[in-house]
Amino acid sequence: MIPKIAVITGPTATGKTALGIALAKATGGEIVSADSMQIYKHMDIGTAKPDAVEMAGVKHYMLDIVSPFENYSVARYVRDAAACVDDIVKRGKLPILVGGTGLYIDSLIAGRDFSAGGDENARQELSARYDSLGGDRLLSELRRVDRESADRLHPNDKKRIVRALEIYKTTGMTITEHDERTKRLPPRYEARKIALSYADRALLYDRINGRVDTMIQKGLLNEVRKLLDMGLTRAHTAMQAIGYKEMVGVILDKESLDDAVERVKMESRRYAKRQLSWLRRDESLQWIMWGKEPDFDNGLQISTRIME
Repeated sequence: MIPKIAVITGPTATGKTALGIALAKATGGEIVSADSMQIYKHMDIGTAKPDAVEMAGVKHYMLDIVSPFENYSVARYVRDAAACVDDIVKRGKLPILVGGTGLYIDSLIAGRDFSAGGDENARQELSARYDSLGGDRLLSELRRVDRESADRLHPNDKKRIVRALEIYKTTGMTITEHDERTKRLPPRYEARKIALSYADRALLYDRINGRVDTMIQKGLLNEVRKLLDMGLTRAHTAMQAIGYKEMVGVILDKESLDDAVERVKMESRRYAKRQLSWLRRDESLQWIMWGKEPDFDNGLQISTRIME
C-alpha cells in the first residue's frame, strides 16, 4: 500500500506554514518542510522560517539541516526528506509536506531515482573536462553514445551536456532512456495536495510586499551581515537567495537600502508568478483561494475533508 501524505503548497506569503501547523494539530501529523532555503542554518528571517512559538509544539523536519556554505541538490532533498516521511509513516502519523519549492515536492512524491543518476565525482570530472577541452569536444563525445540528446544541445550548454554524459557514465543509459524509465515508476507516496493563493492577484502582491517590510523590521540586514562575517560570499548558493543577495549589495557595495528593498519586493513577486505557473500544471491540486484575508478555519475544514 502506498503511504498517504498531505501537501500544502502555493506561492510565497499565502499562509502555508499556518495552515500546515493547524492541520498537523488537528490530525496529530508532523511537518516536513519543502522549502529550498529553510534547509540552511543561520538563515531565519529572509526565509520566513517558523520559530518555536509559531510551530506550536508540532514537530518539524528539514529545517536548519545544512550549513549555508554547502550546496544542496534536489537529489539530496529527496533522500533526506523521504527518510523523514517514512519514519513518520512508520510511527502511524500523517506526514504533512509544507512549502513552495515545487521541484522538491514533485520529486519527493514521484520517488525519482536520483541516486542512480547522480554521481558527484563523475559530474566534477566531466565539468573539468568541459572546461579544459571545450563544449564541441564534449558534445561530440555525447553524440557517440546519445545522438538524440546531442542533437538537441548547443556546445555552450555545459550543464545539460555534462548531465547527459554523467547519466550515461553512471547508469549505462542515455538520459532519454533514464528519464522515461523514471516516469514509468509508480509514485512513492499517495499525495493529497492543497494549494493556497489569493483570488485577487493584487492582494497576493500586497502580502508579499508586507512580508518583505516585516523581514527588514526584524533585522534581515543584520542577519546577512552576520553571514558575511562568518565568511560567506556572493558565490555561495545560499547568498544568492532573494533578499540575501540584495542585502549583500547594501553592505558590500553601499547601495541604497530603500532601492534594495524595492528589488526584493519585485523579485519576490516574480518568484510568486513562477510558483503559480508551476502549480497550474498540476491538475490534482485542490486550490483554496483566499479573499481579503486568509480564513484558516475554513481552510482547515477543507484540508481535513480532502485528507479523509
